[in-house]
Amino acid sequence: MNIHFDARLDGELPRRDKAEVLASLQQSVPDLTLLHREEDLHPFECDGLAAYRVLPMLVALPETLDQVVALLKGCRELGVPVVTRGAGTGLSGGALPLEQGVLLVMSRFNRILDVDPDARTARVEPGVRNLAISEAVAPHGLYYAPDPSSQIACSIGGNVAENAGGVHCLKYGLTVHNVMKVEIITIEGERLTLGSEALDAPGFDLLALINGSEGMLGVVTEITVKLLPKPETAKVLMASFDDVGKAGHAVGDIIAAGIIPGGLEMMDNLAIRAAEDFIHAGYPVEAEAILLCELDGVEADVDDDCARVREVLETAGATDIQQAHDEAERALFWAGRKNAFPAVGRMSPDYYCMDGTIPRRELPRVLQGISKLSEQFGLRVANVFHAGDGNMHPLILFDANRPGELEQAEDLGGKILELCVEAGGSITGEHGVGREKINQMCAQFSPEELTTFHAVKAAFDPERLLNPGKNIPTLARCAEFGAMHVHGGELPHPELPRF
Repeated sequence: MNIHFDARLDGELPRRDKAEVLASLQQSVPDLTLLHREEDLHPFECDGLAAYRVLPMLVALPETLDQVVALLKGCRELGVPVVTRGAGTGLSGGALPLEQGVLLVMSRFNRILDVDPDARTARVEPGVRNLAISEAVAPHGLYYAPDPSSQIACSIGGNVAENAGGVHCLKYGLTVHNVMKVEIITIEGERLTLGSEALDAPGFDLLALINGSEGMLGVVTEITVKLLPKPETAKVLMASFDDVGKAGHAVGDIIAAGIIPGGLEMMDNLAIRAAEDFIHAGYPVEAEAILLCELDGVEADVDDDCARVREVLETAGATDIQQAHDEAERALFWAGRKNAFPAVGRMSPDYYCMDGTIPRRELPRVLQGISKLSEQFGLRVANVFHAGDGNMHPLILFDANRPGELEQAEDLGGKILELCVEAGGSITGEHGVGREKINQMCAQFSPEELTTFHAVKAAFDPERLLNPGKNIPTLARCAEFGAMHVHGGELPHPELPRF
């Protein structure tokens, strides 16, 4: 589906003459690769949320920091907005380009600059693939913990932009917990260092602010990540349940028992069948839900934890519990989970991947609510998610060739996100807000909170040229979305910088 998308969402960007912008930037940065022909722009018209597509005015492919600085300064002088893109695996339209903007692609910044095995750190450029970090430091017995399902392709710069997680984030944290320092360039071309290689840095914690900022505050050019020693051993239990609610309760029971698994993932029957048909991981296709629980650490402790988790699962009503016999079977169990998204894609012409987070105690109720919404909208929903930290990923199956089904899927997705907020959760856990969830920001945050977000944005980017129209809605948009979603009565009228 091709849509007309402008930066403000609530108004029009000034129309720019493409030839004039191209000529000006070529003069400012003569050695920069700038794509401008339509056939060269099409590969960049969307990120992983392929339902939204916009052809950018220009695509820039810099190779040096000086080129990035010059490009940003040139775009600022012209008043042309810039959207930064990594590997393009994002699922919220965060890297969706602008028809009247430049798409800054950082894929050529793909070097691992330094590995310090003693300090357990690595300095990398933003275009380095997530998995490539672990591969590079494996000879030192180290690895990089955050492991999104797309880790074979996604870039570390994109991980910072969206604060990505993964199946092991329950124990080892999200990107924000594993990044020590970043170098960024502001829209004015100023180079900033946020964080440090020490355990703490003086001043405000701007490093945490950058993680999850979706390219709205600056362009990340270098990242120092924390490395961890590989656990001595890791073992996986797979528990089957005849009821989704029982599996949901079991998640909270494991944590309540004082056990923090390396990973604790859940899949419902639709996701189980899809993954088993695709990967042949040995999943029980008759089960209504399965839990994958990985325990890692020193072997004696892991054996003890496995026994304790098994008791908890049996008490919670598991109908069957299997433990991976060896490393090959453990990898196969995880392969089914990590390939669940493409597996579900084989069951339907299209699917819409949502991302919301809820308190663990609310898992049974929210799963039941999703089931009711699925029946109400007449669209199947497969649930596969990071159960341990309540980060849900409902996959809504639809056919975009049927008139109205995409819009129906979007409406269902919005209702699911609002259900997450109602349960005390959030509209996103790791995919970001981007273009996709901007309306639901109005459901989660008050006008005063949104005003603060705009003020933070303006402090870094006064002209609002970096990825404008994403992440933070205007108060007018929230009012249009529905007064029922505006907290606290009448809208305030702050003097906010214009897009």
